[in-house]
Order: sequence, then structure tokens, then C-alpha cells
Amino acid sequence: MIVAGRAWSQFTLGDVLLLRDFLEMRRAVEVGTAARFGATLLGGVMLLAWFESPAQSQTSQGANSLPPVTVDAPTQQTIHRTPSKRDASRVRSTSRRVTAPGALQAEAVAAQSQPSRSGVVPAFAGGQVAQGARLGLLGNTGTMKSPFNVTSYTDKFIRDQQAATGADALILDPSVRSSHPTGGVLDSFYIRGFPVNEGNNGEFAFEGLYGIAPTYRIFTDYVERIEVLKGPSAALSGIAPNGGVGGVINVVPKRAGEDLTRFTVDYGSAARFGGHWDVARRYGDSKEWGVRASGSLRDGDTPIDRQSETTGVGSLALDYQGERYRSWLYLIAQTDRFDAPSRPFLMAAGVPVPKAPDGRLNVTQPWEWSRINDQSVLWRNEYDVTDQVTLFADVGGSRTNVERFFGLPTITNTRGDTTSTPQFFGLSIDRHTYDGGVRARFDTGFVRHAVTFQASVYHDELYRRLTNGTLVTSNIYSPTVAPTQFANEIAGRPRLSDSQLTGLSIADTLSVLDERVLLTLGVRRQGVEANNYVSNVGTLANSYDKSATTPVVGLVVRPRDNVSLYANYIEGLSKGDIAPQQTGVSNGGEILPPYIAKQYEAGVKVDFGRVATTFSAFEISKASGETLAGRFGATAETQVRGLEFNVFGELRPDVRVLGGVSLLDGTLTKSAITSRVGNTPIGVPNVQANVGAEWDLPWA
Repeated sequence: MIVAGRAWSQFTLGDVLLLRDFLEMRRAVEVGTAARFGATLLGGVMLLAWFESPAQSQTSQGANSLPPVTVDAPTQQTIHRTPSKRDASRVRSTSRRVTAPGALQAEAVAAQSQPSRSGVVPAFAGGQVAQGARLGLLGNTGTMKSPFNVTSYTDKFIRDQQAATGADALILDPSVRSSHPTGGVLDSFYIRGFPVNEGNNGEFAFEGLYGIAPTYRIFTDYVERIEVLKGPSAALSGIAPNGGVGGVINVVPKRAGEDLTRFTVDYGSAARFGGHWDVARRYGDSKEWGVRASGSLRDGDTPIDRQSETTGVGSLALDYQGERYRSWLYLIAQTDRFDAPSRPFLMAAGVPVPKAPDGRLNVTQPWEWSRINDQSVLWRNEYDVTDQVTLFADVGGSRTNVERFFGLPTITNTRGDTTSTPQFFGLSIDRHTYDGGVRARFDTGFVRHAVTFQASVYHDELYRRLTNGTLVTSNIYSPTVAPTQFANEIAGRPRLSDSQLTGLSIADTLSVLDERVLLTLGVRRQGVEANNYVSNVGTLANSYDKSATTPVVGLVVRPRDNVSLYANYIEGLSKGDIAPQQTGVSNGGEILPPYIAKQYEAGVKVDFGRVATTFSAFEISKASGETLAGRFGATAETQVRGLEFNVFGELRPDVRVLGGVSLLDGTLTKSAITSRVGNTPIGVPNVQANVGAEWDLPWA
């Protein structure tokens, strides 16, 4: 058992930090203020960065290097390994290089930059955010060498936050907002004003791959890092299964590093108890075999009226790391059971949004319930053909079984009255993913190349049965308890849909001047095949077979070791909508071509030694479908422009800070219905802000 050696105190201030008079400004004033704020902030950051000593910077300098870390925490036990012939040659090569004047510091940085046996890059000062993250096709990339805005939250931060789910862990990211109520069965988000993981196909990436992570919720028991790549990323990660283009949330799983034995007991909410275990060991003469097992069990009442939740999680990570061959196997099983789960409210047409009720109140009936079970597996393999060429191949999948009986409450008037029809929902989701390719490094003259070629296949199948109960009425301010109803399940689950996403992609990162300038070029050819079936019947309703090509261009310029200027153009891809089969729509059932989202972004990253900042400006536009004159077509377009500022690090060894602000301007820029042009899209506020601080109490 490990007992915490430090007490810590943390406060989280969200949007309440915003000035009242700022929020009362008109949108035109807000946009002008945002621009002035951004220009002033950018100038100040650049000025400070220019006079910052490079010796204080923690920025990487080697070809694959990431900066050394200064973190006031217990040091991890080093695993001693007998050098192989290949390792020995590297040591000899390093010895020759470090004799050169001024090269000693660079080599020390490079030696500490490589991911550890746990598979993650080092953390930045304070231990809350990592110095790099996975960029899909491009693999692990240092923050200062990345042409994108990406944040990787560490296991230390997750544990200090006592974050049980992925939504809990992302609460301090100013670009991310959870769009599902607390106490619900789904973790869904808005990133940069666009929805992510809103659907039944699951859009959490796992080790950079879709189709592995549990469908609806991520529990942090098996999470080493949660990475957020902001903006579209079709060329890097492929098309998201639900079509999300706001960003990618990637789960980096735990694996064995140093030996570890940890057991935690917790109590929270009204009467909810739980326990968590985490055990890691390495075996073999050179510690080439690794095992890590973790999991938890929690049960009890939540703070929401009449609601209780039971969760069980188990995970196992096995790995082998030889001289040239490396392999990892991940197994995850989790169950999530709710009584009276929270559900988002729908609004009847023409009804203004009423005042929010007390967050403890629950209109879901005590006899409504949800049961979700997930199983996941991933097998990863890498083989070094030479020191410069690596082959890789991955195979995995997941299965989700859902049984639930509840309704979606609809607010019918300004008094807060609701109606809801409970529905039995039996759903099975099977997903499989395969990918393989090659990574190579080589030089052409003074230009260094890092090339990756990848082929991938993702496949999913959904089976569903629906049956309805009896209408229930209630009120959001004074919920009522209706007579108990029971689920009326019918045997069998007809096929609802299936889809297959295929991709061929290639990317090259070209660097010159000792990686002072890096240019990333890439392209993916994405195929989308989908079939939709009549609900509760299973006969084919419509089919879809489309393809599209999405590029990526990224540029990084590093005028100083601790300053990084970046810009990118990248596209996102979503399956086109299906025209509704209803009265008044002449092309019902027609499938529109894939929607392409386009992002332009530029920004600056500055490493001040113990504190780092990122400032970025972006514009994302995405088409959508609408009905006009009896025909459904992709004639609408949403555009979101924004300014983002992030800060993280430690102000002193016992004080850490993390947060930022995001200023957004969302507009419906195109529509066949003129009156809609200029409206603000749903889910795009003008301002999002977060700040969190941690202080280690000196007497504990």
C-alpha cells in the first residue's frame, strides 16, 4: 500500500473568473476585444521569450529529443539493462559526439528524451502536462516541434484531480467542454465549438487507433496519459467514426515501467465507496518482459437525487521489449451500471430555455436504469529492420453491450414541465481495427526526413432493438415519481448499421538547421462504406460508398531554443448526412458526399523553464445538411474562429498552475435559408476559461 506523502489543496475556477461587464458586451465588441487581447498577449509573450536564457529552457534539441525535466517528486527506480551490440554502438557514437564543444548539453537532453518503458515522454515541470504527445500518423512528437495545439495530461495530474473518467480529467482544458450532464452514461464533448463522441460508434482513440477504447466512457484506471489534439485531423488519425472534427482525444494506456504496488481506498458523494489497485512488474535478465494490472470497484449513491452507480474496471498490459522486436498486448473490461441516470433535456419547438434547476434534482424515474459492458483488446508490434527503418502492425477491437430503460425528457413550457417516454434500448456494438506500415529516417543533402506510410482498416457493426413504455410527466423544478414501469424486451437485435473506413496515408517531416525549421507534409486517401438498415426490422434502407483525399501541411520555426512559431492547414472528414425519409422531402434516403472541414491555424509556444505558454489563432469551417424547397442538401456551413491561450507549469516547487482561456466566434456563414445566415451555432459560447492551482502543504 502506498500512502500519500504530501497533502495537497486545489481550487478550480471556471467561467466564473470572467468579468461581468465583459460578458455584457455585444459580439462585435467581443471580437474586437479578443483581437486586441490576442495581439497584446502575443507581443508580451514573444518579448519575454526573447530575453529568456536558452540555458533555462526545457526545449528539446536532438533529432528525437525532448527536454530534461525538473519535478520535485520521488525519483523513479532506474531499470539497469545489459547493453546489446546495437546499444553499445549507440553509446560509442554518443561518446564521440559529446567531445565536441557545446555538444554536452544537447546529448544530455537527447539521452533523456526517449520514451521510457512505460511508453510515454517525460512530464514538464510540475508533472501535470507532458512535453510531447502522439500526433496520429506522426507518432510521439515534442510539444515545441509540433505544428499543432496538443496537450497531454499525465497520470499524476489525473490522480491529483481524483478524476474517475475522461471528462473529469479534461475539466481544466479551456478548449474542451463536456456536453453531457454529470451522472450520465456518456462522455461527450465540444472541442473548438464542434461535437466529439456524440453517437454510438465511440470516438476515443486508444494508442492513436479508433475502435479499441470503450464506446461511451473512459475510466482512468488504465490511463497513463489523456492527449487532446485540437482541431480536425483526418490526415493524421483518419475519419472519426461519428464524424467529429473538433479534435481527437487519445488514451495512452498504462504499461509496466518501474515496479509499482499501489492500492487506494476512496469515499465520495452521498454514500459511494470504492477501491483501486495498480501493480506493475518487469521480468527477465534485461527486464524485457513487463506486466501491469490495474482496476477498481465502486458502488453507492451519487449526489443526484435517487441515483446510484456501480462501476467495475479491470485492465492488463503485457509487453516484450527486445533488441529489435517490441510487442504490447492490452486487455480491458469494464461495466457501468446506473439507476436513475441523468439525461440531457430536449426542448419543444418554440419554447424559450427556462432557468436552470438545482443540479441535485433528477427528473429521471428511480425505476429507470442503464447497464453497459465493454471489452477491448489491442496487440501492437514493432520491428527495427535497421536503426533507421521500423515496421509496425496493430490489430484489435472492442465489444459493447447496452441494455437500458429510460426516456429523454422534453421541456414543454417555461414552467419547466417535461414529458418522457421510457424506452427499452438493447444495443450491441462490434468494432475491429487493423493497421500497418513503415517508418523511416534518412537524409537528402542537408535535409533530414522522417517518413511514415500507413494502411488502415476500421469496421463496425451495430445491432439494436427498441420497445416503448408509457408517457411520463414531471417538472425540472419539482420532479415527481410515476408508477413503476418494466422493460418489455423482445428477443433478437436486428442489424442497425455497419461501416468500413479504409485509409492509405503518407507523411514526411522535413527538417533543416538542426531542427530549427520543420515542415510536415502529408495526405490520406480515405474510403467510407456504410449500410443503414430499417430500425427493428433489419432490411437494408440505404448504402454509402464514397472516398475523399485530405491533406495536412504544418510548419514550425524555432528562432530560439525556447520559442516555437507554428502554423498548419489540415482537413477533417465526416460521413455525409442521409436525407430524412419524411413527408415533404423529395430525396429521402439519399446519402450526401462526405463533409470536409478545413482548419487554418497559427500560434506561438514559449518555454520559460518552469512555466510554458501556448497562444493560437484558428478558423474552422464545416458544411452541413438542411432542407429547402422539399430537397435535402449540403448547403449550410458553420464557421468557428477562435483565440486560445494555455499556461501550465510550476510557479515554485510546491505550487503548480494549469489553465487558460478560449475566445470563440461561431457563425452560420452559409445557408439556403437567408434568415439563418449570421446565427450562432449551438454549443459555441463566446468565452471559455479555466484555471486550476495545486499547493503542497509544507507541514504534511
